[in-house]
Amino acid sequence: MSRRPAIDPAAAPELVARLLEAARAETDRELDRRLPLPDLPAADPARRLVEAMRYAALAPGKRLRPALVIAACEAAGGARADALPAAAAIELLHCYTLVHDDLPAMDDDDERRGRPTVHRAFDEATAILAGDGLVTAAFGALADLGAGAAAAVAVLAARSGHGELLAGQALDLAAAGGGAGGAPRTLAEVERIHAGKTGALFAASAELGAIAAGASLEVRGRLAAYGLALGIAFQHADDLDDGDFAPHAAEAARRRAELGGEAAAIAAALGPRGAALGELARWVGGLR
Repeated sequence: MSRRPAIDPAAAPELVARLLEAARAETDRELDRRLPLPDLPAADPARRLVEAMRYAALAPGKRLRPALVIAACEAAGGARADALPAAAAIELLHCYTLVHDDLPAMDDDDERRGRPTVHRAFDEATAILAGDGLVTAAFGALADLGAGAAAAVAVLAARSGHGELLAGQALDLAAAGGGAGGAPRTLAEVERIHAGKTGALFAASAELGAIAAGASLEVRGRLAAYGLALGIAFQHADDLDDGDFAPHAAEAARRRAELGGEAAAIAAALGPRGAALGELARWVGGLR
């Protein structure tokens, strides 16, 4: 029998399951609205590009990052509707990273979310353009945050740029391909990769939710720290499922729980409105 994944929405606590279900439905409606198909012939290259973008963005997935945006916004005193532009933005940007990560020059994957990857379903050039289109659409979505738009753009640009997300990808490629730096020798080196590849967008998600709610800089900082801890814990859980970084498995399992506990403590300090964030942290951290 195959073992159930550690982060399995089907086995999520009730509060988390409800959050994920609602976030998936609302985010997918928002993505569908933001990526309309142009009224062009089916064979037109511009229409095919949007089809590729929709194929990537509307593929089945957990929508965990948009759910985090929504939960953080509500925890900071905002309404769910306030969070939807940022929820769409984070999913669009996340999908861009997946499209580009799957390319032959990167991870060279043929399947993503149970379907052929974009460069297999379309072609390599279209996949590159689709990724470019998704990332520009992500920043366009943040314009709808009104007074918080500039702060949101600054956060997402910093978290998704060369200092964090792209640096994590560069480190991961070097580790996998024997490039400069090679395979991580310590768990700290593993977590440096995780903080960039996964933690950066989780931190951005939580802080964008706070910005959507009009929260103070102090609350934004606390929620960003929550997201970073949650993202690294999530990646440790994913690695343990896949057998990645096996020499560090025992220490990674301990750190997963430790980081989940740190995130849960930040959520608890937000009071009753942070309940969904707390339950999410305990689930990702494997804490019961």
